[in-house]
Amino acid sequence: MARGPPHHLKRLNAPHHWMLDKLGGVYAPRPRPGPHKLRECLPLMLIIRNRLKYAMNAREVMFITKKRFVKVDGKVRTDPKFPAGFMDVLTIDKTNDKFRLLFDVKGRFNLVKIPVEETKKKLLKVKRLMYAANRVPFAVCHDGRTIRYPDPNLKVNDTVIYDLEENKALDFIRFKPGTMAMVTGGANTGRVGEIIDRERHPGSFDIVHLKDASDNKFATRIQNVFVIGRGGDKAPEVTLPKAKGVRVTLIQDREKRIEEYRKRKQGKS
Repeated sequence: MARGPPHHLKRLNAPHHWMLDKLGGVYAPRPRPGPHKLRECLPLMLIIRNRLKYAMNAREVMFITKKRFVKVDGKVRTDPKFPAGFMDVLTIDKTNDKFRLLFDVKGRFNLVKIPVEETKKKLLKVKRLMYAANRVPFAVCHDGRTIRYPDPNLKVNDTVIYDLEENKALDFIRFKPGTMAMVTGGANTGRVGEIIDRERHPGSFDIVHLKDASDNKFATRIQNVFVIGRGGDKAPEVTLPKAKGVRVTLIQDREKRIEEYRKRKQGKS
């Protein structure tokens, strides 16, 4: 009989986007309870060891984190199992690394290098608007933050531009047709496009239709849509991954890889 919550995670049961090899051991690092869900986060251990290659094993990751080198959203995190998630800003002052966690077009977490001025802000999606004691209004965001006394015009699904140094909301972007958004769940995870339309289905899931830079149209549930820019000619508020959120077909991807391999081979010869 089980006693209390589970403390282990089998490697075969780990999220697919962690990209852990099947024969690398029996267990995977189980993220701590935190701002992001277990299957929607990436533990610091995997970032430092598997992605950045700054450590060979978990013991070396422990040395790095306990020396207070790693910051998430400007706060030092010493737990190697701390769950970093979508839109989190990861900084390592020792190596002068600055990353933001975003999804690539294949639905995997991507460490996107960002400039110094971008480390001070973060985008937050509003999940709920509620009242606390004494009728104090507050907004609950996708990473568990609560913003007291938000803008009265703020609505659910809007995006808040948050200052990580001052710990306050600077501005917000309305969820509406014409804005730029990234998909954070489902089969289209990582794709970026302009919101075209919102289908309302009372009692079920609202469906949002989007169009990417290559004029490819796709649709997803509204809870998977994260607004990242005001649209039009304006650039997104955050630096995007290399593919800019445009998914190509398998054949196009294969041809691109073959061409890159051919160039590398010619360069060596």
